[in-house]
Amino acid sequence: MKFIHPHDDAWQRAPEDEAAPQPAAHRLLSWAQWQAVRATWPAHLPAGVQISNDTDVEVLEADLPRLGLVVLHFPKWTDGRAYSQARLLRSRYRFAGEVRAVGEVLVDMLPLLDRSGVDAVQLRADQDEAAARRALEFFSGYYQGDVHDNRPLFARRDVRKETVS
Repeated sequence: MKFIHPHDDAWQRAPEDEAAPQPAAHRLLSWAQWQAVRATWPAHLPAGVQISNDTDVEVLEADLPRLGLVVLHFPKWTDGRAYSQARLLRSRYRFAGEVRAVGEVLVDMLPLLDRSGVDAVQLRADQDEAAARRALEFFSGYYQGDVHDNRPLFARRDVRKETVS
């Protein structure tokens, strides 16, 4: 898991009041900004887009090969819709770029964020990064499948037994 600090982030957010931002490498755009420039955005420049947690990620499908970053917003820690967005991006659409969680991202959320396909987070300001790193080590395995291995634990164990014999 990568921990993002806004002051040294390679992705630079386009100003909110700029309706059609000028192309630049590692430019992070809002969904509305991306819609305005996607037809003219140079293919060689990686772009990032931030979507709200009520956006159907299917609308991104055609653009995913051109995106290097999708930022998912957690407006409050009790709203888990962005977990589903991450899972769909990784499992259904095979997005290989960075999936980042921002907003009310708490230490307790990190194991599930990782299992859902999020590979970078910007923690809420009052959260401790050292505690977040430890949280990722709490569990050595899970019963359910996830984006890393869709098989449940019993299926993974059967495979291990067959390879050992």
